[in-house]
Amino acid sequence: MSEAPPPDVAAADVPAARPSATPLPARTSLLPLWPGEALVVRGGEVFVRTTPWTGPVDGAAEDAPRERALYVHGLGGASTNWTDLAALLAVRFDGWALDLPGFGRSQPPSRGRYSIRGHVRAVVDVLEHVVAQPGKAAGRPVHLLGNSLGGLVSLFVAARRPDLVATLTLVSPAMPVYRVPPAFSRALLLLLVPGIPTLAARRMGGITPEENVRGMIRMCFGEPGRVPPERVEQAVQEMRERAQQPWAGHALTRSMRGLITSYLRVGAANAWRAARTLRPPTLVLWGARDRLVDPAMAPRLASVVPDARLEVLERVGHLAMLEAPEATARAVLGMVEEAAACREPRAAPGLATQRETLRS
Repeated sequence: MSEAPPPDVAAADVPAARPSATPLPARTSLLPLWPGEALVVRGGEVFVRTTPWTGPVDGAAEDAPRERALYVHGLGGASTNWTDLAALLAVRFDGWALDLPGFGRSQPPSRGRYSIRGHVRAVVDVLEHVVAQPGKAAGRPVHLLGNSLGGLVSLFVAARRPDLVATLTLVSPAMPVYRVPPAFSRALLLLLVPGIPTLAARRMGGITPEENVRGMIRMCFGEPGRVPPERVEQAVQEMRERAQQPWAGHALTRSMRGLITSYLRVGAANAWRAARTLRPPTLVLWGARDRLVDPAMAPRLASVVPDARLEVLERVGHLAMLEAPEATARAVLGMVEEAAACREPRAAPGLATQRETLRS
């Protein structure tokens, strides 16, 4: 428990994210889901969707940056959680978004174990695949973005394989906490008891897709009433597809168990210690109305990451990439543009001085 930082860290102690002014594509109310295919990884295969690079909005693509990004969803989510954000970031990135083992259209792990370590292995395998693809950015590190469980997994990936990660974006990552809200404590602790995850999966199987989606919206969105009806229906259709998979309930409950178990780890396996070793430029992004992971964690996490900047979005909940994709995209691009400028010899000294001023 001593791995976690003190609770009295203020947001002023870390640099604020600087939103990019890069023009972004006009958003439509409902984008189609990006296509994808199965990819073999250690322990099985995962489904990966791809979002092609579009280049700048003004069409001046000749010398425009073209890099690569990988998106990792949270517990109970899927690659489709990144549809809107990936479309906006396509001005700079070719995007890949995977369904973690057992989620979305991905098969369950071959041994049926939903550990954080297993999810980390799957993400590393997908990153290596992305890096190896031919094209302008072949062989270069990838921009890694993760939400909730996917944020925790991405943090471990970046700590263990910094050679694969250009920048890291953590959207409400599921960092270890040692004081669980009273409403959740009993249910969460029961998941550690052998046999309970199976019972929980059966009980969840009795919830209709409509009830599931509306409950998720109430819990995860800062302003549930603003979710367009067509978005709700799209999510319901996706949930119906998922409900037909016999392993869906097990994937959720056993991944939750794996998440809680990971909180008990100490030493190098502890997420707070891993955060202190991160080398890539990192964006810590949170919704001020996050009901699942306390927004007070945001400045605490940013304060321990060596090269972090912080963005807290007002009136936004746990899924900023879904609820506020444009603000999220601008924060991500701002970090990426700053990191690129730091790599330019003439720009680096000024930006370095600027960063030291912000930290002082």
